[in-house]
Amino acid sequence: MPAIRAPSGSPRDAAACRPACGSPSRWTSSTARATVPATISTPIPITRALSAATPSPSSAVAEHIEAIAPLEAAGARADRFLADAIGSLSRSRVKALIEGGHATRDGAPLTDPSESVRAGARYVLAIPPPVPATPQAQAIPLTILYEDADLIVVDKPAGLVVHPAPGNPDGTLVNALLAHAGDDLPGIGGEKRPGIVHRLDKDTSGVMVAAKTERAHRALSEAFAARDLDRAYLALVWGLPQETRGEVSAPIGRHPVDRKRMAVATRGGKPATTRYAVQRAWGAAVALVECRLLTGRTHQIRVHMAHLGHPLVGDPVYLRRTPAAARLLPAPLREALLAFPRQALHAATLGFRHPVTGEALSFASPLPADLAELIALLDGNRQ
Repeated sequence: MPAIRAPSGSPRDAAACRPACGSPSRWTSSTARATVPATISTPIPITRALSAATPSPSSAVAEHIEAIAPLEAAGARADRFLADAIGSLSRSRVKALIEGGHATRDGAPLTDPSESVRAGARYVLAIPPPVPATPQAQAIPLTILYEDADLIVVDKPAGLVVHPAPGNPDGTLVNALLAHAGDDLPGIGGEKRPGIVHRLDKDTSGVMVAAKTERAHRALSEAFAARDLDRAYLALVWGLPQETRGEVSAPIGRHPVDRKRMAVATRGGKPATTRYAVQRAWGAAVALVECRLLTGRTHQIRVHMAHLGHPLVGDPVYLRRTPAAARLLPAPLREALLAFPRQALHAATLGFRHPVTGEALSFASPLPADLAELIALLDGNRQ
């Protein structure tokens, strides 16, 4: 049996620090030899190790599985190789873990499930701990624009994740809504939980609605699917679009290389249309653009505006280099915009019919402080 190769923060490390660190965390580790696929004749050394356990649900035990690729595995897809080597996970599950940033090859991030296996390479797959089926209530401050027995409308701040996921198991909008609604939340699908009918990216601010009942959830979901609502975003973009009003109609799909990004895709993409209108402009350097969605694809505004040649200020994913328009600004102002820590995108308005009463509802959120300050800097420079 091969020896256990413990990752950083391993049982050996825990034992070494025991006199100084107090009671060690509980550890469990095991070593197993994989079932060898028919195309591979050499047994694949597999190492399994569990990270230190803590009482917090968000830092529960995570399993790390290591496999050394034999010569016969060279050229195979990485996800297929790991799935065959591990034996207990499906290829689709392994593929999702790789795309989610949970795999490395020789210590470097492995994000492409179709990458060809390299003989002798050391592959490590981190399997996140399971998240509770029902999110837990957490007292997180919320700005509530409207609430009744059927729904709740909030002004989501930038930095707040909407729904628990492996990378963000708690501290989300859902956790906050559970704490706020308490016993007044009938729930969805037999569980006491809010119904999320649309999402905003973690670093996008603005108006969101969530259902509190099954009936409201169903009606709101249908309204969003049919685009039977009024929704406008404000985006601060680099440069000035040639046309002050326009429409971007370009299919969106996963980026062919970086699976964490979306891209305009001529093959396999889903139809996507964004209408935009320039609201304000600071020369040809920066513009404030209102965007309205005719479809609802992941990162749609960010992808379409970048495709148009006007990426959002501060976008960490689609702003790949310093834009030429930045050179039109004086150095202090240019640096302030380049240092903006998030995509400059805000869900400004949301209008829809109440899912139960049919009443027309409309909500607006003012620009958050960070965006307002950035615009004030631009205004000050223009003066």
